[in-house]
Amino acid sequence: MQLLKQPPTTKAPAEMFTGDVWFDVVYRGEEPSRARANMVKFAPGARTAWHSHGLGQTLYIVEGIALIQSRGGEILEAHPGDVIWTPPGEEHWHGAAPGRFMSHLALWEADEVSWLEHVTEDEYQGPRTGTRCC
Repeated sequence: MQLLKQPPTTKAPAEMFTGDVWFDVVYRGEEPSRARANMVKFAPGARTAWHSHGLGQTLYIVEGIALIQSRGGEILEAHPGDVIWTPPGEEHWHGAAPGRFMSHLALWEADEVSWLEHVTEDEYQGPRTGTRCC
């Protein structure tokens, strides 16, 4: 067992994100491990670009309201404690709702991520499902 030294918090690159996004690497396994875990913090309205993961991705919503969309689908609104699974190769984006900060724990395997174009404002403002009231 060992206590792992954590790298400093990193600002997410503008090529892959819209708005202010910061992440902390929680775990980056070394071969033969392919495990990856990041705590990601989004300012209101901030989001990823469209992307996909070669082996899929799991998001655990920690705080705030998350918006997640698969290409061609409606926007899913998720809340703290919700878990979202995106299968391998599925193009998607995720980020914070307007007016709310959001943090999630992102879990994936390997670094096979295909980054695509930015999410447009029209896409971001699209219809939502999973909205909770009160």
